[in-house]
Amino acid sequence: MQHTSFSQTIQVTDSQTAAQFGSGLLPVFATPALIALMENTAMQLITLPAGSSSVGISINMQHLKASPVGAHIECSATVTSIEGRKYTFEIIATDSSMDIVGKAIHERVVVDIEKFMSKLG
Repeated sequence: MQHTSFSQTIQVTDSQTAAQFGSGLLPVFATPALIALMENTAMQLITLPAGSSSVGISINMQHLKASPVGAHIECSATVTSIEGRKYTFEIIATDSSMDIVGKAIHERVVVDIEKFMSKLG
């Protein structure tokens, strides 16, 4: 049976800061790191056939609150629709105070790995 929601919690590390990613100068949880967490959380919900993977095709995200190194961030993704090979997710990330750190609408498509990789030049 396919699950429709999944959550995971991470602790922000030095390697996930804006200063480390080059997306800013401050030692706070980087927006690219938040996006990666959101994508990873969503992809856990897709049951893949053998020889397949999923790829992110869009993300509409708002990063609403800064988080320091050491903060615990819980990320929850829910499948909102499945249209053929395309999955759409609603994702919310919160901190230990239950404040919303970020939220997103994300789309992923299931692809055949061999066919997908053969299209790369």
